[in-house]
Amino acid sequence: MPTSTHKFGLKIFFAAAMFVITDKAVAQSNTQVLEQMGHLIDDALFFSDQYVTPATDAAVYQAASGWITSPRKRELWDVSLGIHTNVFFTPKRDREFTINNSDFTFFQLEEGTSATVPTALGNDDQVYLSGMLGDSEVRLETPQGMDMQTVAYPYLQGSVALWGGTELVAKYSTRVKLKKSNYQVYGFGVKHNISQYLDSLTQKKFHIAVLAAYSNEDVSFNFLDIKTDYGTLGISEINGIVDTWHFQASASKEFGRFEVLGSFIYSTSDVEYKVGGEKGSIEAIIPLQDVLNTRLKEIYKTRVNYIGEAGVSYKINNFSVQTILAFGKFVNTNISLQYLF
Repeated sequence: MPTSTHKFGLKIFFAAAMFVITDKAVAQSNTQVLEQMGHLIDDALFFSDQYVTPATDAAVYQAASGWITSPRKRELWDVSLGIHTNVFFTPKRDREFTINNSDFTFFQLEEGTSATVPTALGNDDQVYLSGMLGDSEVRLETPQGMDMQTVAYPYLQGSVALWGGTELVAKYSTRVKLKKSNYQVYGFGVKHNISQYLDSLTQKKFHIAVLAAYSNEDVSFNFLDIKTDYGTLGISEINGIVDTWHFQASASKEFGRFEVLGSFIYSTSDVEYKVGGEKGSIEAIIPLQDVLNTRLKEIYKTRVNYIGEAGVSYKINNFSVQTILAFGKFVNTNISLQYLF
């Protein structure tokens, strides 16, 4: 028969064994959750790319319009200031995309094996996706789009004439609140008049100019608001940041108070993505926003665009009213009221 000392030793042994077994089970559970979290991040990365890329492609066109309002040579220190409004037409092909269960490693559609969902430029249709994180279900609605066939936003643009037919041009908008999104742009450029070297053109009121410019567009959308038993994920906003170098050649002809403009634009854009919004409570376990933003570098893009422009302006004393149509993959209209000081 075991003595009391033996009984005490057995209790210690069994307690230690239970601690090891429990600790191992917790470690296995944590490993499983972290692995599942990795799959969730992979799915969020896939969905982010499909959802926001059409909007960043469109942002290039929005920022490209209206840099050269006239290729005419200005007098030294002439200053112009204009209020511009971009009206962007969202093409149907870029308002939606198809997801399949085979696209995901964590989520699955709750109904069917495939579904059509909106991009950031699309409508407000939603479907449910779900997956298991540990022993708990994670369920989400796919994000809505802007549900706007045309997107309009204002910005300011100004220029100052320097020596030798050169102008500095700048554009800026505050953070503009659009439906379920925000947009901001700023940029600067240098324009140089070419026709000043060809008297035969200027005498016939033909004007030619070239421009090099840089712009930054930041467009953000409501994204995924996911709640889990491990905390909120804190990825309620996704941003597309577009850095564009813009090269343009323009020619115009004056007809009395009217000036008709045509341009060719080459642009190259570096597109980056990041998630934001208020950080979720899951950050106590894993720095999810930082992890996602590191992973989003995998879908950074460089876009090259060739864009045509056609425009017409009408001058009334020092005021000028202008409409410019930019066309290529997308169509964007720029309407402005300018004043020459």
